[in-house]
Amino acid sequence: MCQYSAVDGLPNNWHLVHLGSRAVGGAGLVMTEACAVSPEGRISAADAGLWNASQAEAWHRITCFLRSREAVVGAQLNHAGRKASVEAPWLGGQAVPVDAGGWTPVGPSSLPFRDDSTPPRELQPIEIRTVVDDFAAAAQRALDACFQLVEIHAAHGYLLHQFLSPLSNRRDDRYGGSFDNRTRLLREVLAAVREVWPERLPLWLRISATDWADGGWDIEQSVELACIVKDLGVDLIDVSSGGLVPHARIPNEPGYQVPFSARIRREAGIATGAVGLITEAAQAERIVADGEADVVLLARQLLRDPYFPHRAARELGATTHVPEQYQRAW
Repeated sequence: MCQYSAVDGLPNNWHLVHLGSRAVGGAGLVMTEACAVSPEGRISAADAGLWNASQAEAWHRITCFLRSREAVVGAQLNHAGRKASVEAPWLGGQAVPVDAGGWTPVGPSSLPFRDDSTPPRELQPIEIRTVVDDFAAAAQRALDACFQLVEIHAAHGYLLHQFLSPLSNRRDDRYGGSFDNRTRLLREVLAAVREVWPERLPLWLRISATDWADGGWDIEQSVELACIVKDLGVDLIDVSSGGLVPHARIPNEPGYQVPFSARIRREAGIATGAVGLITEAAQAERIVADGEADVVLLARQLLRDPYFPHRAARELGATTHVPEQYQRAW
């Protein structure tokens, strides 16, 4: 969950306490917010990043603490594309123009996210190569900072998702048009990341299984993509949905995205993670027990209750490692 609390991409004490609380709370994996792979790849000016060595050093302090609490530590790498240069949500989330400290977003095509969004500049082929290199360099910095897992963010309408969907990608070169062309950038990013990210460490991919909009990216294409990325070294698909267009009609109900995870897992033969309005221990347990996902990933629920894993374990008759300092309460 993005915190919009970094300065110059540097995580700080807020991130240490925010992520540290989830490790103390018993989470098996603690994943960072979307870390920008370049300055122009930030969603907002307050995004955390991994585009330079100073940021990797700042993250190292945090990963050391999280690992000391026996949590696996993951870095989520992202480029916002046309959804870049906006305010924090609590400030309204509006576009920030260049003369107010913002920057010009980029995308596969010059199509803005909303009518009031800044139109992105279409990326040129040489710039697309730079994007690939930026993801690989960020993955190397994540390794240097002692992260144990990397997730490539290709969901929620950010740059890699923008290339996947026909609704945002109107290119007529080798990066647009056919399924093979629209998935090319993502495939190149995954291959480049796997070159620097050790085989012994997990590489995850987050996708939006559907745009929830006619003519967009859909579950059938997601299954086809999942079959392909297995051979590129992806170990798990983190299955979310939506975020590409503001007019999407999304059925927000408990577990509404779980069927996508189950279908990808079944038809592509790859491990999946389930997300979205999963708020109860029994609900999460049932998803895994029924084979609909291999892991359950919690976001807003862990914002509400950092100690949900300990509480869930008690409800399910399992045990977690409660810190000695807190055992009097358990």
